[in-house]
Amino acid sequence: MSFRESPRPSDEEEAFYLQCRAAYLAVFRSSLTNIASKQQLCRVLQQAGRNPSHATLNKYWTPRTSKLNFDDFCEILKCEKKTEETELMRAFKKMDVNGDGYITHSELEKALTTRGEKMTAEEVNAIFLLADINKDGKLDYAEFCRLLVSTVEQCQMAAMERLEADAKLKRQNFGSQSYSPPKSSVSSASAAAAQVAATQPQPPEASDVTLKKDSRSSSRPSSARSRRSSLSNSIIMTSSSTKASKIPEPSGLQEWHHSSVKGCFFLEDDGSISSLQYQLHVPQTTNVYLTIQPLSLSHRPDKCSSWMTVDTALFIMSAGETKEDSTLLHFTESKDKEKYVWKGELNAGTYYLLPFTSGCRLKKRSKKNLSNKPVELVYRTDTGELDLTRELREALSDIFEVIDLDGNGLLSLEEYNFFELRTSGEKCDKDAWAVCKENFDMRKNQLTRQGFMELNLMEATEKDGDPADLWVTLEAMGYNRMLELVEACPFQIDIHSEGTQLSIQPLSMDSGPKLLNQALQKSITSRTGAKALRGQDNVFIYTYRGEHRISSLIANKANQKVTVHVNNEQSRNCSSSRGMSVFAVEVPARTKMVCQHVLPINDKQDWTYNCVETILPF
Repeated sequence: MSFRESPRPSDEEEAFYLQCRAAYLAVFRSSLTNIASKQQLCRVLQQAGRNPSHATLNKYWTPRTSKLNFDDFCEILKCEKKTEETELMRAFKKMDVNGDGYITHSELEKALTTRGEKMTAEEVNAIFLLADINKDGKLDYAEFCRLLVSTVEQCQMAAMERLEADAKLKRQNFGSQSYSPPKSSVSSASAAAAQVAATQPQPPEASDVTLKKDSRSSSRPSSARSRRSSLSNSIIMTSSSTKASKIPEPSGLQEWHHSSVKGCFFLEDDGSISSLQYQLHVPQTTNVYLTIQPLSLSHRPDKCSSWMTVDTALFIMSAGETKEDSTLLHFTESKDKEKYVWKGELNAGTYYLLPFTSGCRLKKRSKKNLSNKPVELVYRTDTGELDLTRELREALSDIFEVIDLDGNGLLSLEEYNFFELRTSGEKCDKDAWAVCKENFDMRKNQLTRQGFMELNLMEATEKDGDPADLWVTLEAMGYNRMLELVEACPFQIDIHSEGTQLSIQPLSMDSGPKLLNQALQKSITSRTGAKALRGQDNVFIYTYRGEHRISSLIANKANQKVTVHVNNEQSRNCSSSRGMSVFAVEVPARTKMVCQHVLPINDKQDWTYNCVETILPF
């Protein structure tokens, strides 16, 4: 569905998003601010009338979560309904042993310290002091529930009034840049009720929820301001325009030296995409034919893997004395079916190879349509022993293919550690590897596919069949509870060299994202000129038109930050890496920032990129 074809939001949807913004702006100074901690998530959910338990917070703020933005918050509110007065009453009545409408201190203490998310006696005393409204040593929970709901409604009404009164806040849209948030305005009574509600039995919950970035409600800048400080870009791309520019394979390619390596793009909790990076050593100057493409892992040849349509690219940077000295030399711009290609000459030396995907086709997915019952991972045989299910074995076999970076059918300690760092955050040292050698199938001091299966079976056996740790591994590798690989894209890099054998090895570099961003920015600014926003001498837009991708960059040369409102609503057959047709980007002073990438939804149809960028006032 193109941006233009998106349906207009209903009155109910508009009201929902207005309420979301009111709650968000009651805690943060801007809807461009990120939620940076579990505590902040709790505060803003309380402001929206929710009373999240620890289990609920842990569902959305996992160990790998570093931030959530406004759009993520909206998706959470769609899943977490408001706590109703009847629901609270039901919870309190379970504690009211004699049914007289009151709860004594001892009854409350017994409930809160023995059930659900257990609390300390000191925490119970603090809650009782807040909840004992009449100060008679008993809690009139009907009155408490009424006051709680009333207080929450008053907080929400006050937030809506502040939002209505501030026209500037109305003009802000949704993004992901941070400000320092003020203190929460949620009442302590609401926090107390959250603790009480959390003691009640909770329904089964998934360990994580996919947060889709989808903004259906936007407030547009005034037409006067648009004319004063905006820039409009319109580019028409035809489906046939790229066919004539394919880079042909060099003649006699079969006789060239060949090196290959595998990798994987992983979609992180904050929406960013990460992958390994590589170092390429060229012993002498030679012609090179380089490709990167998604890697099919399907066990059924007739089924096309969902990630095969994900766009890929590879940036080639010189490896200077320091990483800061590295400069972009080349990148893959042409495409041949699923392959993205570069052909040219490389001088003798060492290079960084930085894999990249735009994020237009690798995004967080909603789990609403998935079955509530996850795929079984283990079962007991006729003899009572635990074993892995066929579905899990197939998934683990695919994972083995992904982490077998050199494709030799074995896992070295280095390859296995890339997997361990991804799934557990810890490395396997040589002593632990020696233990693996004694217990699991190995060949040439490397783990075989069978040994990898045995290792995972041992983990399940140690937990007596509890699949929790297996799910942590699978989800870290991009699988959902249906064992579908939806948040990762395996890829393969192939390098053919005419005159000499090249060597390529994976790197785990702390400055990897910084290097990739540096290369990406250079690839945009070196291929197109800058256009200043009307009426702005220090804010420029670069729009790169590639054969298969359009990318834009904002350069702020001023000494103060700027917020740029971006509107793609007139685009057709387009998918943005932002996941939204209208959004805002805050660019710090004297900084360049990639604004968005755009790809066609349907490669076989023409597509029109029509973007209007406008400065928002402070």
